[in-house]
Amino acid sequence: MDGSLPGTGTPIDLSREFEEAGIGEVLDSLDRDLVGLVPVKRRVREIAALLLVERVRQREGLAAEPPSLHMSFTGNPGTGKTTVAMRMAEMLHRLGYVRKGHVVAVTRDDLVGQYIGHTAPKTKEVLKRAMGGVLFIDEAYYLFRPENEKDYGQEAIEILLQVMENQRDDLVVILAGYPDRMQRFFESNPGMASRIAHHVEFPDYTNDELMQIADSMLKSWNYHFDNEARAAFAEYLSIRRGRPNFANARSVRNSLDRMRLRQALRLFESRDQALTTDDLAIIREPEVRASRLFEEEEGGAS
Repeated sequence: MDGSLPGTGTPIDLSREFEEAGIGEVLDSLDRDLVGLVPVKRRVREIAALLLVERVRQREGLAAEPPSLHMSFTGNPGTGKTTVAMRMAEMLHRLGYVRKGHVVAVTRDDLVGQYIGHTAPKTKEVLKRAMGGVLFIDEAYYLFRPENEKDYGQEAIEILLQVMENQRDDLVVILAGYPDRMQRFFESNPGMASRIAHHVEFPDYTNDELMQIADSMLKSWNYHFDNEARAAFAEYLSIRRGRPNFANARSVRNSLDRMRLRQALRLFESRDQALTTDDLAIIREPEVRASRLFEEEEGGAS
Protein backbone atom coordinates (compact mmCIF):
# COMPACT_ATOMS: atom_id res chain seq x y z
CA MET A 1 0.00 0.00 0.00
CA ASP A 2 1.19 3.54 -0.73
CA GLY A 3 -0.23 4.98 2.47
CA SER A 4 -2.39 7.55 0.72
CA LEU A 5 -5.59 8.61 2.42
CA PRO A 6 -9.05 8.38 0.87
CA GLY A 7 -10.19 11.66 -0.61
CA THR A 8 -6.71 13.12 -1.08
CA GLY A 9 -5.32 14.30 -4.41
CA THR A 10 -6.30 16.93 -6.96
CA PRO A 11 -9.87 18.25 -6.46
CA ILE A 12 -12.21 17.25 -9.27
CA ASP A 13 -15.41 19.14 -10.05
CA LEU A 14 -17.51 16.59 -11.96
CA SER A 15 -20.44 18.99 -12.17
CA ARG A 16 -18.27 21.44 -14.05
CA GLU A 17 -16.91 18.66 -16.26
CA PHE A 18 -20.50 17.60 -17.00
CA GLU A 19 -21.56 21.13 -17.91
CA GLU A 20 -18.52 21.87 -20.06
CA ALA A 21 -18.96 18.64 -22.03
CA GLY A 22 -22.56 19.55 -22.79
CA ILE A 23 -23.80 16.06 -21.98
CA GLY A 24 -26.80 17.44 -20.13
CA GLU A 25 -28.15 18.90 -23.36
CA VAL A 26 -27.99 15.48 -25.02
CA LEU A 27 -29.68 13.71 -22.11
CA ASP A 28 -32.34 16.42 -21.93
CA SER A 29 -33.05 16.06 -25.65
CA LEU A 30 -33.43 12.32 -25.16
CA ASP A 31 -36.01 12.91 -22.43
CA ARG A 32 -37.76 15.47 -24.59
CA ASP A 33 -37.80 13.49 -27.82
CA LEU A 34 -38.71 10.05 -26.47
CA VAL A 35 -41.67 9.10 -24.30
CA GLY A 36 -41.06 6.48 -21.60
CA LEU A 37 -38.08 4.14 -22.15
CA VAL A 38 -36.95 4.69 -18.56
CA PRO A 39 -34.51 1.73 -18.49
CA VAL A 40 -32.98 2.83 -21.80
CA LYS A 41 -32.48 6.41 -20.61
CA ARG A 42 -30.95 5.13 -17.37
CA ARG A 43 -28.53 2.93 -19.32
CA VAL A 44 -27.53 5.84 -21.56
CA ARG A 45 -26.92 7.95 -18.46
CA GLU A 46 -24.74 5.19 -16.99
CA ILE A 47 -22.66 5.04 -20.17
CA ALA A 48 -22.36 8.84 -20.19
CA ALA A 49 -21.17 8.81 -16.58
CA LEU A 50 -18.61 6.09 -17.30
CA LEU A 51 -17.18 7.93 -20.28
CA LEU A 52 -17.08 11.28 -18.49
CA VAL A 53 -15.27 9.81 -15.49
CA GLU A 54 -12.91 7.87 -17.75
CA ARG A 55 -12.04 11.05 -19.64
CA VAL A 56 -11.17 12.78 -16.36
CA ARG A 57 -9.16 9.78 -15.21
CA GLN A 58 -7.11 9.84 -18.40
CA ARG A 59 -6.42 13.53 -17.99
CA GLU A 60 -5.31 13.03 -14.39
CA GLY A 61 -2.87 10.31 -15.33
CA LEU A 62 -4.99 7.41 -14.07
CA ALA A 63 -4.54 5.48 -17.29
CA ALA A 64 -6.65 2.38 -17.81
CA GLU A 65 -7.74 0.22 -20.71
CA PRO A 66 -9.87 2.45 -22.97
CA PRO A 67 -13.53 1.52 -22.57
CA SER A 68 -15.05 -0.57 -25.33
CA LEU A 69 -17.92 1.33 -26.91
CA HIS A 70 -19.52 -1.11 -29.35
CA MET A 71 -23.17 -1.71 -28.45
CA SER A 72 -26.22 -3.86 -29.05
CA PHE A 73 -29.71 -2.34 -29.12
CA THR A 74 -32.44 -4.97 -28.86
CA GLY A 75 -36.16 -4.37 -29.08
CA ASN A 76 -39.17 -4.46 -31.35
CA PRO A 77 -39.57 -1.97 -34.22
CA GLY A 78 -40.56 1.58 -33.40
CA THR A 79 -39.06 1.66 -29.90
CA GLY A 80 -36.59 4.49 -30.52
CA LYS A 81 -33.38 2.58 -31.29
CA THR A 82 -32.33 4.82 -34.18
CA THR A 83 -33.08 8.00 -32.21
CA VAL A 84 -31.03 6.78 -29.25
CA ALA A 85 -28.18 5.86 -31.60
CA MET A 86 -28.14 9.44 -32.90
CA ARG A 87 -28.08 10.87 -29.37
CA MET A 88 -25.37 8.39 -28.40
CA ALA A 89 -23.22 9.52 -31.34
CA GLU A 90 -23.68 13.15 -30.31
CA MET A 91 -22.68 12.34 -26.73
CA LEU A 92 -19.61 10.37 -27.83
CA HIS A 93 -18.55 13.31 -29.99
CA ARG A 94 -18.94 15.85 -27.20
CA LEU A 95 -16.85 13.67 -24.90
CA GLY A 96 -14.14 13.28 -27.52
CA TYR A 97 -14.58 9.54 -28.16
CA VAL A 98 -15.42 9.99 -31.86
CA ARG A 99 -14.17 12.68 -34.25
CA LYS A 100 -17.39 13.57 -36.08
CA GLY A 101 -20.42 12.23 -34.24
CA HIS A 102 -22.40 11.29 -37.34
CA VAL A 103 -24.46 8.11 -37.76
CA VAL A 104 -24.38 5.87 -40.83
CA ALA A 105 -27.42 3.57 -40.71
CA VAL A 106 -27.30 0.44 -42.86
CA THR A 107 -28.82 -3.01 -43.31
CA ARG A 108 -27.47 -6.24 -44.79
CA ASP A 109 -28.07 -5.05 -48.35
CA ASP A 110 -25.63 -2.17 -47.85
CA LEU A 111 -22.84 -4.52 -46.72
CA VAL A 112 -23.25 -7.86 -48.47
CA GLY A 113 -22.70 -8.39 -52.19
CA GLN A 114 -24.44 -10.83 -54.50
CA TYR A 115 -21.38 -12.39 -56.10
CA ILE A 116 -17.74 -13.23 -55.34
CA GLY A 117 -15.61 -10.14 -54.80
CA HIS A 118 -18.57 -7.82 -54.28
CA THR A 119 -18.92 -7.89 -50.47
CA ALA A 120 -15.51 -6.61 -49.40
CA PRO A 121 -15.63 -3.32 -51.35
CA LYS A 122 -19.25 -2.69 -50.29
CA THR A 123 -18.47 -3.25 -46.61
CA LYS A 124 -15.26 -1.22 -46.73
CA GLU A 125 -17.02 1.68 -48.43
CA VAL A 126 -19.65 1.76 -45.66
CA LEU A 127 -16.93 1.61 -43.01
CA LYS A 128 -15.09 4.46 -44.69
CA ARG A 129 -18.20 6.63 -44.54
CA ALA A 130 -18.80 5.72 -40.89
CA MET A 131 -15.26 6.37 -39.64
CA GLY A 132 -15.16 9.02 -36.95
CA GLY A 133 -18.74 8.29 -35.94
CA VAL A 134 -21.25 5.51 -35.39
CA LEU A 135 -22.17 2.65 -37.71
CA PHE A 136 -25.73 1.53 -36.95
CA ILE A 137 -26.55 -1.90 -38.43
CA ASP A 138 -30.26 -2.62 -38.23
CA GLU A 139 -31.44 -6.24 -38.19
CA ALA A 140 -27.80 -7.26 -37.90
CA TYR A 141 -28.66 -10.98 -37.63
CA TYR A 142 -29.40 -11.08 -41.36
CA LEU A 143 -25.65 -10.81 -41.93
CA PHE A 144 -25.38 -14.44 -40.82
CA ARG A 145 -27.23 -17.06 -42.88
CA PRO A 146 -25.72 -20.46 -42.04
CA GLU A 147 -28.36 -22.28 -44.06
CA ASN A 148 -26.87 -20.83 -47.25
CA GLU A 149 -23.34 -22.10 -47.93
CA LYS A 150 -22.88 -19.56 -50.73
CA ASP A 151 -23.94 -16.57 -48.64
CA TYR A 152 -21.39 -13.76 -48.40
CA GLY A 153 -22.56 -12.33 -45.08
CA GLN A 154 -19.78 -14.06 -43.17
CA GLU A 155 -17.23 -12.12 -45.20
CA ALA A 156 -18.83 -8.85 -44.12
CA ILE A 157 -18.81 -10.02 -40.49
CA GLU A 158 -15.11 -10.83 -40.65
CA ILE A 159 -14.28 -7.40 -42.05
CA LEU A 160 -16.43 -5.76 -39.37
CA LEU A 161 -14.75 -7.76 -36.61
CA GLN A 162 -11.31 -6.68 -37.76
CA VAL A 163 -12.24 -3.01 -37.90
CA MET A 164 -14.14 -3.13 -34.59
CA GLU A 165 -10.97 -4.40 -32.92
CA ASN A 166 -8.23 -2.49 -34.73
CA GLN A 167 -9.99 0.86 -35.19
CA ARG A 168 -12.20 0.97 -32.14
CA ASP A 169 -10.78 4.40 -31.27
CA ASP A 170 -12.30 5.83 -34.47
CA LEU A 171 -15.54 3.90 -34.94
CA VAL A 172 -18.39 2.73 -32.72
CA VAL A 173 -20.62 -0.04 -34.08
CA ILE A 174 -24.20 -0.47 -32.85
CA LEU A 175 -25.98 -3.70 -33.81
CA ALA A 176 -29.76 -3.61 -33.59
CA GLY A 177 -32.69 -5.98 -33.97
CA TYR A 178 -35.28 -8.22 -32.36
CA PRO A 179 -34.09 -9.59 -28.97
CA ASP A 180 -34.45 -13.33 -29.71
CA ARG A 181 -32.79 -13.11 -33.12
CA MET A 182 -29.93 -10.98 -31.77
CA GLN A 183 -29.33 -13.56 -29.05
CA ARG A 184 -29.06 -16.35 -31.62
CA PHE A 185 -26.78 -14.16 -33.74
CA PHE A 186 -24.37 -13.63 -30.84
CA GLU A 187 -24.46 -17.32 -29.93
CA SER A 188 -23.48 -18.16 -33.50
CA ASN A 189 -20.81 -15.43 -33.66
CA PRO A 190 -18.80 -15.46 -30.40
CA GLY A 191 -16.22 -13.11 -31.91
CA MET A 192 -18.89 -10.48 -32.43
CA ALA A 193 -20.39 -11.10 -29.00
CA SER A 194 -17.02 -10.57 -27.33
CA ARG A 195 -16.67 -7.12 -28.88
CA ILE A 196 -20.02 -5.82 -27.64
CA ALA A 197 -19.61 -4.06 -24.31
CA HIS A 198 -23.02 -2.50 -23.82
CA HIS A 199 -26.34 -4.28 -24.30
CA VAL A 200 -29.34 -1.95 -24.20
CA GLU A 201 -32.85 -3.43 -24.18
CA PHE A 202 -35.71 -1.34 -25.54
CA PRO A 203 -39.12 -2.23 -24.05
CA ASP A 204 -42.39 -1.92 -25.92
CA TYR A 205 -44.43 1.19 -25.17
CA THR A 206 -47.51 0.97 -22.96
CA ASN A 207 -50.90 2.11 -24.27
CA ASP A 208 -50.64 5.34 -22.27
CA GLU A 209 -47.17 6.01 -23.69
CA LEU A 210 -48.39 5.36 -27.23
CA MET A 211 -51.18 7.86 -26.66
CA GLN A 212 -48.63 10.41 -25.48
CA ILE A 213 -46.61 9.73 -28.63
CA ALA A 214 -49.71 10.21 -30.78
CA ASP A 215 -50.56 13.50 -29.05
CA SER A 216 -46.98 14.70 -29.49
CA MET A 217 -46.92 13.79 -33.20
CA LEU A 218 -50.24 15.50 -33.85
CA LYS A 219 -49.12 18.60 -31.97
CA SER A 220 -45.96 18.82 -34.06
CA TRP A 221 -48.16 18.71 -37.18
CA ASN A 222 -50.68 21.26 -35.75
CA TYR A 223 -53.45 18.68 -35.37
CA HIS A 224 -55.30 17.35 -32.34
CA PHE A 225 -58.01 14.81 -31.47
CA ASP A 226 -61.40 15.89 -30.24
CA ASN A 227 -62.58 14.01 -27.13
CA GLU A 228 -64.49 11.33 -29.03
CA ALA A 229 -61.62 10.69 -31.45
CA ARG A 230 -59.15 10.42 -28.60
CA ALA A 231 -61.27 7.80 -26.86
CA ALA A 232 -61.65 5.91 -30.14
CA PHE A 233 -57.89 6.01 -30.74
CA ALA A 234 -57.26 4.58 -27.27
CA GLU A 235 -59.53 1.70 -28.26
CA TYR A 236 -57.69 1.40 -31.58
CA LEU A 237 -54.35 1.09 -29.78
CA SER A 238 -55.62 -1.71 -27.55
CA ILE A 239 -56.69 -3.69 -30.61
CA ARG A 240 -53.65 -2.88 -32.74
CA ARG A 241 -51.14 -3.99 -30.10
CA GLY A 242 -52.49 -7.51 -30.32
CA ARG A 243 -52.22 -7.76 -34.09
CA PRO A 244 -49.22 -8.96 -36.13
CA ASN A 245 -46.47 -6.58 -37.25
CA PHE A 246 -47.17 -4.03 -34.55
CA ALA A 247 -44.29 -1.52 -34.60
CA ASN A 248 -44.92 0.73 -31.59
CA ALA A 249 -44.33 4.41 -32.47
CA ARG A 250 -43.96 3.55 -36.15
CA SER A 251 -47.44 2.00 -36.19
CA VAL A 252 -48.82 5.06 -34.41
CA ARG A 253 -47.34 7.36 -37.05
CA ASN A 254 -48.72 5.25 -39.89
CA SER A 255 -52.20 5.20 -38.38
CA LEU A 256 -52.16 8.96 -37.85
CA ASP A 257 -51.11 9.50 -41.45
CA ARG A 258 -54.14 7.50 -42.60
CA MET A 259 -56.41 9.52 -40.30
CA ARG A 260 -55.08 12.75 -41.77
CA LEU A 261 -55.92 11.43 -45.23
CA ARG A 262 -59.48 10.67 -44.15
CA GLN A 263 -59.82 14.07 -42.52
CA ALA A 264 -58.61 15.78 -45.69
CA LEU A 265 -61.09 13.82 -47.80
CA ARG A 266 -63.94 14.68 -45.43
CA LEU A 267 -63.09 18.37 -45.64
CA PHE A 268 -62.73 18.20 -49.42
CA GLU A 269 -66.08 16.52 -49.86
CA SER A 270 -67.76 19.18 -47.70
CA ARG A 271 -65.90 22.05 -49.37
CA ASP A 272 -69.13 23.90 -50.10
CA GLN A 273 -69.57 24.41 -46.37
CA ALA A 274 -67.81 27.18 -44.47
CA LEU A 275 -64.66 26.01 -42.69
CA THR A 276 -62.59 27.43 -39.86
CA THR A 277 -58.96 26.88 -38.90
CA ASP A 278 -60.23 24.60 -36.12
CA ASP A 279 -61.82 22.36 -38.73
CA LEU A 280 -58.44 22.02 -40.43
CA ALA A 281 -56.75 20.97 -37.19
CA ILE A 282 -59.22 18.55 -35.60
CA ILE A 283 -59.17 14.78 -36.11
CA ARG A 284 -62.69 13.51 -35.41
CA GLU A 285 -64.00 10.11 -34.37
CA PRO A 286 -65.06 8.98 -37.89
CA GLU A 287 -61.46 9.35 -39.07
CA VAL A 288 -60.39 6.91 -36.37
CA ARG A 289 -63.20 4.40 -36.64
CA ALA A 290 -62.88 4.19 -40.42
CA SER A 291 -59.94 1.85 -39.81
CA ARG A 292 -60.70 -1.68 -40.99
CA LEU A 293 -59.28 -2.83 -37.66
CA PHE A 294 -62.61 -2.04 -36.00
CA GLU A 295 -64.53 -3.97 -38.67
CA GLU A 296 -62.24 -6.96 -38.23
CA GLU A 297 -62.67 -6.80 -34.47
CA GLU A 298 -66.45 -6.70 -34.76
CA GLY A 299 -66.40 -9.55 -37.25
CA GLY A 300 -64.26 -11.65 -34.93
CA ALA A 301 -66.49 -10.92 -31.96
CA SER A 302 -69.67 -11.91 -33.79
